[in-house]
Amino acid sequence: VQLQASGGGLVQAGGSLRLSCAASGRAFSTYAIGWFRQAPGKERDFVAGISASGGDSRYAESVKGRFTISRDNALNTVYLQMNSLKPEDTAVYYCAANKWLLTSTPASYDYWGQGTQVTVSS
Repeated sequence: VQLQASGGGLVQAGGSLRLSCAASGRAFSTYAIGWFRQAPGKERDFVAGISASGGDSRYAESVKGRFTISRDNALNTVYLQMNSLKPEDTAVYYCAANKWLLTSTPASYDYWGQGTQVTVSS
């Protein structure tokens, strides 16, 4: 599976962005997809994840109620809708794929996209 993240940019605090993670390769619907982010000098943190079927999702406490993850298996794409953005959301956002299992642990993911920069100004 190859992943391509897009949709990042510069936005003011309180604004919104929608990230996309487009996948190529077979059997996309058998992979759980996670979004992670990494700010300069910090570890890569879990943001949100969605199960292979789309029936289950998880969020980091810091984004609950503001971010929504969804997927369209017919289009091989996962979305991360980010609302009410804060300066502390500034980071490079990565999507990753894990066969079947939805988990928040980065080391569990087998495939990673290249990342997209999100910058939130105050």
